[in-house]
Amino acid sequence: MKIIFAGTPQVAVPTLQALVDSPHEVVAVITRSAKPKGRGKTLIPSEVGAWATEHGLNVLEADSLRGEEIQSKVASLNADLGVVVAYGAIIPQHVLDMPKHGWVNLHFSDLPRWRGAAPVQRAIEAGDQTTAVNIFQLEAGLDTGPVFFSRQVAIDEQVNAGDLLASLAESGAPDVVSVVDAITAGTAAATPQVEDGVTYAHMLSKADLALDFMKSARVLHNQVRACAPTPAAFTELPDGKRLKVLRTQVAADCPVALQPGQVHATKKQVWVGTADGVLELLAVAPAGKNQMEAAAWARGARLEENMILGAVEGA
Repeated sequence: MKIIFAGTPQVAVPTLQALVDSPHEVVAVITRSAKPKGRGKTLIPSEVGAWATEHGLNVLEADSLRGEEIQSKVASLNADLGVVVAYGAIIPQHVLDMPKHGWVNLHFSDLPRWRGAAPVQRAIEAGDQTTAVNIFQLEAGLDTGPVFFSRQVAIDEQVNAGDLLASLAESGAPDVVSVVDAITAGTAAATPQVEDGVTYAHMLSKADLALDFMKSARVLHNQVRACAPTPAAFTELPDGKRLKVLRTQVAADCPVALQPGQVHATKKQVWVGTADGVLELLAVAPAGKNQMEAAAWARGARLEENMILGAVEGA
């Protein structure tokens, strides 16, 4: 099977590697273009682009597949199948029709729940206890195509979005190869998605990052997990500086009663009051500094007694 692979971030690399290691032939890798980074604005290729170049693959950089030049290149490949993992742009119907068997996509949710760009983050934010590895046929609608393969995965109540996404990417890679094998053999069968339970996983925005301690401890804990390790949820200190909150847990108890946003710290623990209980801060990153244990931050910051974090809405 001659395959075109389209992907950009690190989570797409395991599937690309699995396809390269399989009997199938990866005839080209489409990835988004290199971006300037650092003070020198050095062009840095995507993680997929870097891996593909290192392994001698044919790399096509394109931020969109709507241009005539990239469409001509894709058509000239005469591929049997396209495989997509987090490419980052919509593939036009004309391009979807180019490979003999169309395109399949590896998606990290239990479709039709959490169609869209941030399924792992939104599942954690919502407090979902399970998600899934899904491989489906791409079509014009947003993640609406029939499903070839689905496997449920439990979501640990402490796992963050970055770690869960990495785990799903690794475990889903061999599943993609199995689906490609079945398509090659003519034994693949896809099941149409139901329309009941459709939800959309929009990309995280700045509004999703600020912690409001008038919310429940569980909701805040899930928000922190959904935003970690990046872009990271945050709160504001009394001096206006931001404090990124990277790891928390819902506290079973606290030595003192706390109002929403009020902080209590000992040498080993840091608690913040919420609408219905207490959230324990485990790891934070002060402005301009790396991640550290919350207790270490509190010791160094010499927190004022009864300090209030954040602009507490409704207070």
